[in-house]
Amino acid sequence: MPALGALSTGNTYSISFVDLDGNKFSTADGHVTIVVLTTPADREQARTVGDRVPDFCLGRSAYRMITVIHFTRSHMAIGGRMATAFIRHRVREEAKRLQARYDGQKIARDAKSDIFVVTDFDGTVASQLGQSEGSTDFCVFVFGQTGELLAQWHSVPSADELAAAIKKSD
Repeated sequence: MPALGALSTGNTYSISFVDLDGNKFSTADGHVTIVVLTTPADREQARTVGDRVPDFCLGRSAYRMITVIHFTRSHMAIGGRMATAFIRHRVREEAKRLQARYDGQKIARDAKSDIFVVTDFDGTVASQLGQSEGSTDFCVFVFGQTGELLAQWHSVPSADELAAAIKKSD
């Protein structure tokens, strides 16, 4: 079921992100954007969402998925630099998995260029996504090209639910 969070489906939000590589994004910059808000403990759920992204989105610049990894104070025992290094390693592993999917679909593109990860060490991004301070909720949001919130969940949506939400942007 859609989440009953601070963001309201149908409203428009211009939320800005900067990923690990310094790329700047916004939910209102002309792309259909899936945003996964997760903690390090819920990375398997984030992976499942990625696996459920419809094939028609793969390798197409009109669509993107941004994973926001929200760290709480309890997560920060290992430190920001170590966390970032570990995340970069995980991104390389996920790029290999996604590349296999691209190859299967005959998409001639480097999958790594389509993986976007944002680290949220201070809760700024989580707050913009409607999460209260200290919250560790797993959330999935689908924003249309102008930032309209098309759907949101507090769990992993099914492949059909995710595809239906993305198609609302057409």
